Amino acid sequence: MEKLPPVEEAVARLVVDLTYDVLSPEALEGARRLLQDQLGLQVGSSTLPWSRAVLEVARNRHVPGSSRTALTGDRMDAADAAFVNGAYGHGFEYDDAHAPSLSHPGSCVIPAALALGEELDADMSQVLEDMVAGYEVYTRIGTLAAPDILSRGFHPHAILSNFGAAAVVAKMRGFDLETTIHALAIAYSHASGATECTSSGGSIKRVHAGIGTRNGMLAAGMAAGGLTGPTAFLTGGKGFFLTYVGREVPDAEAARFSLDKPFEIANPLFKPYCCCAYNHAFIDGARGFADRAEQIERVDLRIQPSGDVVIGNRNANAYNPTRIEQLQYSLPFQFALSVLGRGERIRHPQRVHEWRAGPRRGRRDRRDGEPGAHRGRSPAHGAVSHQDGRRHHPDVPRRQLRACVRRGFRGFGTQSHDPGVLRRQVPGAHGGLPGRGAQ
Repeated sequence: MEKLPPVEEAVARLVVDLTYDVLSPEALEGARRLLQDQLGLQVGSSTLPWSRAVLEVARNRHVPGSSRTALTGDRMDAADAAFVNGAYGHGFEYDDAHAPSLSHPGSCVIPAALALGEELDADMSQVLEDMVAGYEVYTRIGTLAAPDILSRGFHPHAILSNFGAAAVVAKMRGFDLETTIHALAIAYSHASGATECTSSGGSIKRVHAGIGTRNGMLAAGMAAGGLTGPTAFLTGGKGFFLTYVGREVPDAEAARFSLDKPFEIANPLFKPYCCCAYNHAFIDGARGFADRAEQIERVDLRIQPSGDVVIGNRNANAYNPTRIEQLQYSLPFQFALSVLGRGERIRHPQRVHEWRAGPRRGRRDRRDGEPGAHRGRSPAHGAVSHQDGRRHHPDVPRRQLRACVRRGFRGFGTQSHDPGVLRRQVPGAHGGLPGRGAQ
């Protein structure tokens, strides 16, 4: 084989060289928690209207096989089962988060590993090994791409799932280095998905995980069949980083993919609310104003620049959400829902009438675009102005936010909530909602 670019070779070697024996206890615990969370989400989201539509599409067009879909147990080819289960797992903005890559790897690598493992009758240690290989490829590539990939309008999860799923298959099927390179390179030809759904809606956003996962698995199948891809698929002049991210990645970043580095899967984050994670700290900060809601005159909220494209001024319907997808990405309405009793009394959403995209402030903060600027903290900054002229700040301490996202729905401030409220407020939010609350 021709000499490989350093970064691409390092990515493929991570897949080929990783074994179950090198997985740390922390990595195994992280994988266990991800499995628990993702399987629950797949079952819980499977009855939503768009999830039922995905299942019907798969039933009508699937390849026969032995892998099963969540809840109903339909049997089909591994790629088709992973398509359905991945769509379920990402189906209501509840799936796990990997903050440095601004993405949701669990709803890719877990459906892929479980579906293919069932097809091949693999044992659980093999499934875990393959799941970690996919997770590490997905997140380490994604960390190099963030935040620019999101700021440019791409959906990181939709893009990165192709690489993660291809890595899962390459590991489980025992590909050599050359075939693994081609599997990942062909996955690049499948990579697609934008965040326009956060503005103008569309239930296809729910299916991005399934689409990317299936396409990544198919890419690996193509490589196994002898098809080849561009070896500089990441760092070439028309490779992933220059095309999707808009900047070069130096050869020195090959070290990021070493198995000597800490496993990214050891620190999964779990959402306490079923909405874009950029909203979460503001939701918690807003609760402090619930007893003074009627006195609020104006709210100014400062967000990370990378979040502007999804919840900020670049979201065309942030102030006028009419569908559930738009509401889940509307910071003004999420803030108002929290202030006014978690959706029970939306009387004055128009008072949340301005926020600004800007750098996070604080002694240790950096602007987006600088190294380490988005390492998993989306603290709420801003000011709430009252009719008597007083101004207060909805800040949430970082340590409190970090504790919340690591506990997930068991975190502070989360309660059960009547889903009928959300159905009444937002057309299209019908069919029943998962039960972690409806912020």
